[in-house]
Amino acid sequence: MFKYVIDGDIELKLLDNCHIEEQFALIQRNRSYLKQWLPWVDGIKTFGDVAKSIKISKEQYVGNDGFRCGIWYKGRMAGIIGYHNIDWSNKSTSIGYWIGEEFQKNGIMIRACKVLVDYAIKELGLNRVEIRCAEENFKSRHIPEKLGFKNEGTLRESEWLYDHYVSHIVYGILKDEWMKM
Repeated sequence: MFKYVIDGDIELKLLDNCHIEEQFALIQRNRSYLKQWLPWVDGIKTFGDVAKSIKISKEQYVGNDGFRCGIWYKGRMAGIIGYHNIDWSNKSTSIGYWIGEEFQKNGIMIRACKVLVDYAIKELGLNRVEIRCAEENFKSRHIPEKLGFKNEGTLRESEWLYDHYVSHIVYGILKDEWMKM
């Protein structure tokens, strides 16, 4: 099982059933904040909904098709990060993440993202990592920009988010670029 200690404060752990209540509580505390950017929030109403999500993540892990990790900061679950899927034919993946509002501005997500990019390139042997962010989500966009990803363009009105369309900025980094940093 994937587990990575980033430093004394931050740890990544593959999501498991023992994390259901903690993840649900984190979503509940941040529900209105997360709904600004994420389409799945209203679909999480019970512990069972979180359990289904974790089951899918574990199946992805077993099938070598990506996974999601909880991010723990000073012993508390702060957010989630993971690979949406892995395209082995093209040696690429995309990273998705979210963090509770109370944990922002601690550099947590940048450090967690760096670990997943490193792992994708150095351990999984992938050539390309992509991150897509809502055009207006400047906090999220800051992460790939700070990590040296290239802005590869805008997918106009690419996601229906409850009652409106959202455009996404596509960021990408290639193995050669990452290894030079």
